[in-house]
Amino acid sequence: MELAAISDHMAEGLQILFVGYNPSIRSGETGHHYANPSNRFYRILLQAGLTPRLYKPQEDGDLLEIGYGFTNIVARPSLTAAEITADEYREGRRILKAKIETYRPKVVCFVGKGVYEQYSGRRGISWGSQPQPMVEGVIDYVCPSSSGLVRMKLEDMVAIYRGILTSLV
Repeated sequence: MELAAISDHMAEGLQILFVGYNPSIRSGETGHHYANPSNRFYRILLQAGLTPRLYKPQEDGDLLEIGYGFTNIVARPSLTAAEITADEYREGRRILKAKIETYRPKVVCFVGKGVYEQYSGRRGISWGSQPQPMVEGVIDYVCPSSSGLVRMKLEDMVAIYRGILTSLV
């Protein structure tokens, strides 16, 4: 059974647009971003000082109120990003760039180096703000994936996400 894509949460004037690889199976089942119980996304946002409280995946749409939106480079839910095809990435790149050009968030936060590599075609990138954004006037900011499969220490992840705050001033 193929799960349907989950809805983007986007609006003009966003402070941050978070971009993931693609929804997890759990997100596909629930219709909410970062819904897998092992995903640390909402905990990281709180600890980094990006949210005033711990949000639940079911509240992902509420984050629009504080200027945060959600989308993915590929809309189809899957068990792992390894299941995403080259054709899906190619189409996803085109669609994502059009979304960014249309909505023009202040910062696009790529939740995973691989997401940004697939979007930009660049390799060997570092964490944080990228020197040459793909859309002029929009900051490209790269953070680690918040997936429970990532073995980076939570406090190290939080420190990288906290850097987004300096991009917002």
